[in-house]
Amino acid sequence: MEPTKAMNMKIGLWSCLALSACFISVQSCKEKKADAAALVPEVNVVEVGKKTVPFYTEYVGETFGKEDIQIQSRIEGWITSIHFKEGELVQKGQLLYTIDDLPIKNKIDQAEANLAQANTGKVRNKAELDRVEPLTQMHALSQRDLDAAKANYQASLSQVDAAAAALRNAKIELSYASITAPITGIIGTSKYWVGDFIGKINTGTPLNVISSVNSIRARFSISEDEYLKFAKMKGNSNAKLFDENVPIEMILSDGTKYNQLGYINLTNRQIDPATGSLLLQAIFDNPQGLIKPGQYVKLKLKTDEFKDALLVPQQSIIQFQNLFQVFVLNDSNKVNPVVVKPGKRIGSNWIINEGVKVGDKLAIIGNAAVKPSMPVKPTMIPWNYDSTSQQ
Repeated sequence: MEPTKAMNMKIGLWSCLALSACFISVQSCKEKKADAAALVPEVNVVEVGKKTVPFYTEYVGETFGKEDIQIQSRIEGWITSIHFKEGELVQKGQLLYTIDDLPIKNKIDQAEANLAQANTGKVRNKAELDRVEPLTQMHALSQRDLDAAKANYQASLSQVDAAAAALRNAKIELSYASITAPITGIIGTSKYWVGDFIGKINTGTPLNVISSVNSIRARFSISEDEYLKFAKMKGNSNAKLFDENVPIEMILSDGTKYNQLGYINLTNRQIDPATGSLLLQAIFDNPQGLIKPGQYVKLKLKTDEFKDALLVPQQSIIQFQNLFQVFVLNDSNKVNPVVVKPGKRIGSNWIINEGVKVGDKLAIIGNAAVKPSMPVKPTMIPWNYDSTSQQ
């Protein structure tokens, strides 16, 4: 091969190698730029909000009628008839049970006879006194005879009073043989039936229970620590823990809210030493009769208020055991972790006591791999921090 041709071939070969190197270099630069762009993660960003936030607490309670009256018998005897249908509305004064009254009627007959006998004795002793008095004045009888006549007459008056009282008691006892409804309300299932023998009050199971349900009581308990907190907030140990103008919600067992608001009308006088809790009672109107005694419900009421609270969505907080932090976005779109001190949770939001300020932009990292001072591509998302209702 000629020298000139060999040199041309070498030059051509080096030219090809140089072009290839340039192409590879350009391609590598493009790949590095693409990789760098791919390493900048996209994150959602929210601003820290500020608002006065009410805080609500839920308690488990049990419902009772406005009045739950036990029906008891005040006499012994056999039930002869029942005059109501179980589970229905009964009116005040309506006849419910009739008890065998024959023994009581016999007592009345005996009492009437005793009263008649006592009246006869009174008349006789009065006549004797009227006879003795003038004779004593004429000294035909002694003062001793007059004193005896007066004593006999006074004794007969007492005997009449005792016999009359016994007759009244017997008639009152006869009225107990007819048991009537003390209030208007829903009557429950009867514990005794016709033919059953019942004893006097407090000697056995009540005959029945009547509940007035136009209003419903709901009782629940708070802990001793909560009581102390609320009492200190009031600043007066004699004041009510909750004013009647503080509304309370009732949440039913199916999760729905009852359509009437109630208020607390009773705080027990003492802490229960067995449970360390204080009993409270709320009252609710029940115009449709939806609520029955014996239901378990949740009672939700305002127990605190945080003025000018700093709010962030819960998703923006990262927790490592007892450490809480957020990623704050600076003007260069770089994120830096900041340790915060969280307060109460309010629905899906969290109150922050220390670590951030109003207007700070927080990155919601999620599953993105983000390191301190790392640039990100922020996307501001709308966040209505005014919506702080607790679920």
